[in-house]
Amino acid sequence: MEALCRQNVLFMAISGDNQPHFTTLAKFISSQREAIIELFAQVLVICDREGLIGREMFAIDGVKLPSNASKARSGLRADFEREAAKMEAAVANMVEQHQACDAQGESGTAQQERDARRIERLRQEAAQIRQWLAEHPHDRPGVKKNSARQSNRTDNESAKMATSKGVVQGYTGVAAVDEKHQIIVEAQAHGVGQEQELLEPMVDGLGQQLRADTILTADSGYCSENSLSALERRDIEAYIPDGNWRQRDERFAGQQMHKDKKDPLWDKTPKSAPPKLFGPQDFQPAEDLSHCICPAGKRLYRNGQHHDLDGLKAVKFTGAKRDCLTCPLRAQCLRKPDTTPVRQVAIFIGRTPGKPEKALERMKRRIDTERGRQMIGRRFATVEPVFGNLRYNKGLDRFTLRGRDKVDGQWKLYCLVHNIEKLANNGYAR
Repeated sequence: MEALCRQNVLFMAISGDNQPHFTTLAKFISSQREAIIELFAQVLVICDREGLIGREMFAIDGVKLPSNASKARSGLRADFEREAAKMEAAVANMVEQHQACDAQGESGTAQQERDARRIERLRQEAAQIRQWLAEHPHDRPGVKKNSARQSNRTDNESAKMATSKGVVQGYTGVAAVDEKHQIIVEAQAHGVGQEQELLEPMVDGLGQQLRADTILTADSGYCSENSLSALERRDIEAYIPDGNWRQRDERFAGQQMHKDKKDPLWDKTPKSAPPKLFGPQDFQPAEDLSHCICPAGKRLYRNGQHHDLDGLKAVKFTGAKRDCLTCPLRAQCLRKPDTTPVRQVAIFIGRTPGKPEKALERMKRRIDTERGRQMIGRRFATVEPVFGNLRYNKGLDRFTLRGRDKVDGQWKLYCLVHNIEKLANNGYAR
C-alpha cells in the first residue's frame, strides 16, 4: 500500500496524494479491530439486501497460518525453567573459568572477550525468561482436564500447530461461508490448533444468521462427541464426517495410488497389497460364547464377563501359549509376533444395556447416506474456493500481528475484502 500510494493513481486519489509510511499503515490496521467488525457486519447487511445470502447451507472450515511469533520460544513452564537454569549454569561456568585465568595472569585474550559478550547475552536472555515466568505463573489450559498447552514467550495467545507444510507458530483463521454466493458470514481467528474446539464458538458467532432450516457442514477436523452433542442440543442439522469416512466411501477406493510419492518415477500401476492381519470377523465364536475358533483351528478361551467398549457390549477371548507360540500363522495374526505371545480378540454382540447411542455414531450413519455424501461435495465446492482466493489471490500467507485481538481483526479485514469483491461482482454489478 505504501508503494501504491506513490505509484497508483487510484490510491493517490484515496490518500489525498499523501504517502504514509508502511509502519503508519500497519499501526492503523492493528488498532482498528472494532471498526473492522462493525464494517464487516454492515457489508453483510448490504449483501443480504442484495440477495447474496441464501442461509440454506453454511460451510465451516479453517486455515492454519504462521504469525509474528517465534516457534523456538514455545514450550511449557517447566521447559522454560530448564532453559533458564541451563543458561545460568553456563554463565556460572564461564565466570569460574575467567576467574581461574585471572588468577594465573592470563586475562585479556580474544577468547575471553568473546566469552564476556556471550555471558552478557545469556544473562539477558535468562533474565527475560525469569521475568516472563513471573508474569505468567500458570501454563495455558489444555482441552482435557488438568492438561496444558504450550505457551509462547513472544505471543502467548498463539499456538504451535501442525500443518501439511510442517509445524508453524500461529493462529487458525476460521470462516463460515454461505453456499449461494460464497459470502463469508462469520470469521474468527483463534490461537488453537485443535479445530474441534472451534465449532461451538463459530456457531455462537453465527447467531441470527442461522435459521431453523439452515444446514451446517464442516470437515472431519471439527468432528467430536462434544461438538456434535452441542449441535443436537441446539437442534441444528449438520453434516460433519468423522476421520474414517473416506474408508467407508467407495468413491475413494483407489485414492492411495493417486497420492504423491517422493520418487517422481514411482510406478502407479496396481500392486498386490501385503497380507492383512486376521480381524474379529475371521474368528468363529461358539453358540454359548465360551470360546471361539481362530483361523488356525485353535481355541481362544473367554476372558471374563461381558465388557463395555465405548457403549458396545463385547466378549473378549485370549489364546493359549501352547497354541499361539508354535502357530504357523503368527505373522498374519499378530502385529508384533516377535514380542506378543498370544492373540486376543473382542467380538461385539450388541449395545450395552442402559448406554445411550452417541452423537458421533448417529453422525456416521447420516454421513454414509446419499444425502450425506452430497453434502460433503457441496461443502468442498462452497468453502475451498474462498480460502484459495484469500490465500493466493489476496496473498494471505501469514498473519503479521501479535495477539489474538489484532490477528482476529486482520483475518476479518481479509474476509471483508472478499465479501466486497463478491458484492461488486454479483450485487451492484447486475
